[in-house]
Amino acid sequence: MSFKSPRLPYIGVDIGGSHITAAHIDADDFKIVKSSLIRERVASMEGADVIIKAWVDALTPLIVTSGEEQIHIGIAMPGPFNYEKGISLMKGTKKYDSLYEMNVLEILAQKLGIPESHILFRNDAESFLHGELASGAVAGEKRAVGITLGTGLGSASNCQGSTVDSDRAFIPFKDSIAEEYISTRWFANRYKELTGKEIKDVMALLATEDQAIKDQIFEEFGENLALFLNDFIEQEQPTVVVIGGNIAKTWDYFIPIVLKHLKNKEVVLKQSTMWEDAALVGAAYSWFQS
Repeated sequence: MSFKSPRLPYIGVDIGGSHITAAHIDADDFKIVKSSLIRERVASMEGADVIIKAWVDALTPLIVTSGEEQIHIGIAMPGPFNYEKGISLMKGTKKYDSLYEMNVLEILAQKLGIPESHILFRNDAESFLHGELASGAVAGEKRAVGITLGTGLGSASNCQGSTVDSDRAFIPFKDSIAEEYISTRWFANRYKELTGKEIKDVMALLATEDQAIKDQIFEEFGENLALFLNDFIEQEQPTVVVIGGNIAKTWDYFIPIVLKHLKNKEVVLKQSTMWEDAALVGAAYSWFQS
């Protein structure tokens, strides 16, 4: 994927459950400008005024230092969200409930002093894959799918000609939904089932001393992920899968199991090379294609 980059300043933004990350995006190499990177915590269960203020406080310095009037902002946002109209539909998700049915686009444009037409929103999983296609692990690939493994399960595909959210977290899977078996929550729940003890995340699992338990949990996770990927790959027919998110940082512990159970041996599995940068670049990269 190669596009001529217009000489305008771009800002990529990633909205997470407890943070906002933003940076200028270099229009020549589709990388973030490291010196501009801003990451701030956001109290996502507070009132709308508190959340919006945190976002505006993080973005304002990037607008001020750009030295240009024609700012374009791409925002990677979790769902449910009306991305075209900029209206939040998150409710009962333990984040951003106070923004429910608010026109976030209109509010941000007003507070940042830029036109609504210069702000776009994009699904976060979609943005991750789009960023990796722009300048990451799957740059130049024509048929790729991406998944993010963390607090939730994100999925996206570009196999139909454009990068779209595949929204596979809530598909039926075993006796529940996919996200219940392929997420940080599953690691914590499974460890407690086996030991009676609690862990916060997959990194905490690695820090435990019982090697047999660790091996068992990663074995089961690898089998779950392979089962999920087999259906995803059969549906989309990609040549490559890129995997990001915090769980993907434990790649060597689960990927051999995934490969053993993967049906389509021709598909290449790649670890993210951009990590958190991918969503920022992917959201801003949408402007380069407009």
